[in-house]
Amino acid sequence: MKNINIKEIGRRVIKIEANAVSLLENRIDDNFELAVNSIMDCTGRLIISGMGKSGLISQKIASTMASTGTPAYFVHPSEAIHGDLGMITDQDIMIMLSNSGETTELIQILPALRKKNVTIIGLIGKQGSTLSTQSDIFLDTSVDKEACTLDLAPTASTTATLAMGDALAIALLELRGFDKENFAELHPGGMLGKRLLLTIEHLIHSKEELPFVKISTTIKNVLLTISEKGLGVTGVLDLNDKLVGIITDGDIRRGIEKNYDNFFDQPAQLIMSKNPKSITVDTLAISALELMEKHSITSLFIYSDDELTKPDGIIHIHDILKSGIK
Repeated sequence: MKNINIKEIGRRVIKIEANAVSLLENRIDDNFELAVNSIMDCTGRLIISGMGKSGLISQKIASTMASTGTPAYFVHPSEAIHGDLGMITDQDIMIMLSNSGETTELIQILPALRKKNVTIIGLIGKQGSTLSTQSDIFLDTSVDKEACTLDLAPTASTTATLAMGDALAIALLELRGFDKENFAELHPGGMLGKRLLLTIEHLIHSKEELPFVKISTTIKNVLLTISEKGLGVTGVLDLNDKLVGIITDGDIRRGIEKNYDNFFDQPAQLIMSKNPKSITVDTLAISALELMEKHSITSLFIYSDDELTKPDGIIHIHDILKSGIK
């Protein structure tokens, strides 16, 4: 077995592919701008197509486009010539991917696309090829060489094509004013979606689950309330039912350590912390979590109405963490 420097191979591949991507910078020209504006003006859908490895890159670009505000989907060229051309309308735009520019299956669907007056944007790796000359808008994705030692397996070329697709997608994203909230709406099941969309409204404890005692309640009964409600805390109300304090099970332990006389017969007011933190019911769960972490607390009282003096909800840090937000 030959003495092979594995790390050197890895570095060489990364260097070749990085160079291939860096060359694209000077190819962001008027054609690129025309491609972006054409897609922006499209009243239909963006179809992306390619064969083999280019087909896999096509699917990734379509997915990126769709998730960043540009309706797009992948059409397999082999399926297209056997009926799936019916998925494409005269309102659509097609992006074709081909490193050689001579992909037979793509060339075969050109007449049908011309008949439908579909604008074709070509991300093509060879100038002067059939697909580069037949594209309405040609974007050059050629590379000096593949990262493959044999210069055969699509490596640098697919990386460069993917980067060009990302450049198109992000330019469109910015032109649309597509923001984090828009992104979250398209990813409601993902972490970002939860962080940007999930409010505490459906996570809080309310009504009979709420732990409250009066300032005159004995610490013994405070402990019973905390144990009964199972949240590790209780709110403390004054004689007018206004929230004036909070007691945690930790406050009780610390009170015991101070050796107060007849400690469990003392009023809640003795050990409560004043001015407990609170938020409104429409607060994002991630914001509630950040507030808890900032103040090293585990619970927040919730108000559904700014006019209320008594909270109508409480949320524990575990409720947020169980939602999978972090």
